[in-house]
Amino acid sequence: MSLTWLDRDLTTTAYGWRLDRADGVSFGFTSHDRDIVVDNFRYRATPGMIPSTISLNDSLDVDSVEIEGVLNASAITEEDLVAGRWNGAQLQIVLLNWESPNDEAKHLISGEFGEITRSGNSFQVEILGPTSFLDEAIVPLTSPTCRARFGDKQCKLSLHEYQQEVTLSGRDGSRMEIEDLAGLASSYAFGELRWLSGHNCGLSSAVLKGEGNAVWLADAPADVAVIGERVLLTAGCDKNFTTCQNRFANSLNFRGEPHLPGNDLLTRYPGT
Repeated sequence: MSLTWLDRDLTTTAYGWRLDRADGVSFGFTSHDRDIVVDNFRYRATPGMIPSTISLNDSLDVDSVEIEGVLNASAITEEDLVAGRWNGAQLQIVLLNWESPNDEAKHLISGEFGEITRSGNSFQVEILGPTSFLDEAIVPLTSPTCRARFGDKQCKLSLHEYQQEVTLSGRDGSRMEIEDLAGLASSYAFGELRWLSGHNCGLSSAVLKGEGNAVWLADAPADVAVIGERVLLTAGCDKNFTTCQNRFANSLNFRGEPHLPGNDLLTRYPGT
C-alpha cells in the first residue's frame, strides 16, 4: 500500500483520532459524516471534534497540538474527565481515505493528553508530542531522598512481590477498610490502590497512610465504593535510605545522596 490516494484531483480524506486510555479502553473518532472501520477498529463519526493546526517539520520545536470537542454521553463524558480516566491517555491523529479505509493512512501526530480544560458542555485538550519531553532536566538533581519510582527500572524491585488483591470490607470517605490485610495496612503507606471492579474500575488512587486494616486515600473515589469490590494494593516507599536498606534490602539501587551535606551546612557560622 502507498499514499498515492492523496495525489488524486478529488480528495477523499478524513481525520481519524484513536484514543487509548490507561485503563485499557480505546475510542475512535472521525471527522467524516459516517463511521469508518480500519482493521476491525471503528472510527465513529464525530463532526464536533476539531484539531488545531498541525505543523510537521524537522526542527526540535515542541510538537504539541490542541483538540476541541463537545462532551458526548457515550464517549468523552464530564464524569470521566473529573474522575481522571483520561489522564495520560495516548492519542494518534491520522488522515484516512474514507472511500477506501484499508488504504495506508497518513500519520500526523501522536502523543499523550496534557492539560484538560472544560467550559460548559465542551472541552479542550493539549496533546504533548515526543519532543515536548525535551524540556525535562538532562541530568537528575541531587536529593537526600530517592528519585526513583518504587518498582521502576531504576528501583529494580518487582512490584508483583509487593502487591495484594483484596476485597473492600468498609468505607468512610477516603478511608477504606480491608479485613484481608490482617493488620498490615501500614506497609501500603505511600503506595497505590487500583480498583478492579465496580464503577471505579480502572482508576487508581495514592495511599497516604495505613493503620491496622484501613488505608487512607489521597482522594476519595470518583464514584461511591461498594463493599465487596475488588482492589489491588501496591506497597509504597517513603524514599528514605533507611527504608530502602532495612525494609527492602535495596540500598544498592537507591537513587539519592542521603549523606551529602545540605545547604544548612554551608550557612553555618564558624564556631557555632
